[in-house]
Amino acid sequence: MKSSELLALLECIGPLSISKEFCAKCNCYDNSGIMADTGESINGVLFSLDLSEKSIAKAKELGFNAIVTHHPAIFGSLSTVSVNDVKSSLIADCLKNGICVISMHLNFDAAPEGIDYYLMNGLGGDAGKTMIKLEDGAYGRVFDVKPRKLRDYTEFSKKKFNTERIICYGDGDKKIARVASFCGAGCDDEAIDFAASEEVDLFVSSDMKHHQITSLLSRGISVLILTHYASENYGFNKIYEKLIEELNIPTAYFCDESLL
Repeated sequence: MKSSELLALLECIGPLSISKEFCAKCNCYDNSGIMADTGESINGVLFSLDLSEKSIAKAKELGFNAIVTHHPAIFGSLSTVSVNDVKSSLIADCLKNGICVISMHLNFDAAPEGIDYYLMNGLGGDAGKTMIKLEDGAYGRVFDVKPRKLRDYTEFSKKKFNTERIICYGDGDKKIARVASFCGAGCDDEAIDFAASEEVDLFVSSDMKHHQITSLLSRGISVLILTHYASENYGFNKIYEKLIEELNIPTAYFCDESLL
């Protein structure tokens, strides 16, 4: 299997066209696809939310020569690629050791059964209304959940996403029955207005700013903040579990528990 063949298989879950449409619709930037290509046949694939020193070390340990990440291994422009350059050292290390890298970012976020979908699923939702509607995908969801107190819903979320790093704002006795969720750093004014218009009890996202939290609380909406890693690792792992059935080569999943 070549890197282009692996990319084609990944696109069965989330085509790169989703990323392009997302960027055009929301006026944003992404860099998904093949980040580094050695040209060699792939003998094993490591899935990791990030390209990091830890994930590269794991791939080397396993003898795998491909890493699939969610977050783009190259996001901004690079003027040089060198093991001594902070911005490009990880990519340089991969190329030096014969490891190809593919990143699937916004296309995996907004795929029909992508990371944003699985965040909703993990939070107890099955189907709901979406904020950003794409030709073959969506982002930002509002859905109904089994009613329970906010403090109980918080504990439920900790167990579901395997994390203790959750920040909760609101009355612990408040009943939560309708939730808005946005994977990653998905909170902005549009998301807040969308959640408020749908009369949700709780807003769930990551990397939220103080004024966003106070804006939601002023509207009577409680807030649950997951780490960015926890909000996306859950869904990325679900995608991995689906893909391993299609891959006829060794695979592994790397989770950096220090970031959950």
